[in-house]
Amino acid sequence: MIITLIVTWIVFIILWKLLKATVSTALTLAVILVLLNISFGITPQDIWHYVTQFAQNLSQIQTGK
Repeated sequence: MIITLIVTWIVFIILWKLLKATVSTALTLAVILVLLNISFGITPQDIWHYVTQFAQNLSQIQTGK
């Protein structure tokens, strides 16, 4: 019984830290996106387009085309 409680507590702590890190990262990204949109008029779609173009350029460089 005690072992079960200890394992449950450890799993709970790990999940809590994971949730905290995920929420922190999501909020940070949201703040950055809002600031970019307000300051420079850059939308999330613009950023996503740049990221996909960058990935395509990297794959073309690796294949040598």
